[in-house]
Amino acid sequence: MGKTLIVANLKSYEDENEAKNWLESFKKITELNLNLEQKEVIVCPSFTQLFSFFSYFLANNIKVKLGAQDISPFDEGAYTGEVNAKQIKDFAQYVLIGHSERRTNFNEPEDMLTKKVDMTLKYGLNPIFLIQNQEDLVPQNVQVVAYEPTFAIGTCTADTPENADAVAVVIKSKSNVQVLYGGSVTSDNVKSFTAKTNIDGVIVGGASLEAEEFIKIIQNA
Repeated sequence: MGKTLIVANLKSYEDENEAKNWLESFKKITELNLNLEQKEVIVCPSFTQLFSFFSYFLANNIKVKLGAQDISPFDEGAYTGEVNAKQIKDFAQYVLIGHSERRTNFNEPEDMLTKKVDMTLKYGLNPIFLIQNQEDLVPQNVQVVAYEPTFAIGTCTADTPENADAVAVVIKSKSNVQVLYGGSVTSDNVKSFTAKTNIDGVIVGGASLEAEEFIKIIQNA
């Protein structure tokens, strides 16, 4: 049985000072007697804060991995404004790809998402590929899929653990992947999802913006 993955997507919030406050609060995790041997914690800050988080975790011996919230579909080169996999791999191990907010707000089509997965894998990074339903296509060689229905994102109305588990069964029937659930995950409901046989972890949005709440989610998962 693999580790339970617990992912924080901090989205496009927090300036540098706010991020420092988040880190100071999150540092309390080192004072708790948490058994993290069976849990993989991944924090995904904005691009501008990847270095700050990387340095802080290293300096304070916080055993947490980092992920990027997006990635360029191109390799290094004359692509002004893009952040490519070669740059990201200096700080992160994971990359979120296919979030509904990017599909909707930036009109990212399936072929672009596939290119992003390819670039992620080329540089030894691990894509976490987000889908909104069991019919969404998952590119080849993806090992972690996050099911995050749009009706549950930022609404305080999570999917039922039973339905999320049923969707995970369908996803796993198509390929050998780990499946995460995302959408209004809190410290109160996280265990109801991670206790399901086919759900291998969670991805947390709004609730992760409060470091103390995210620590509780890690504890309860």
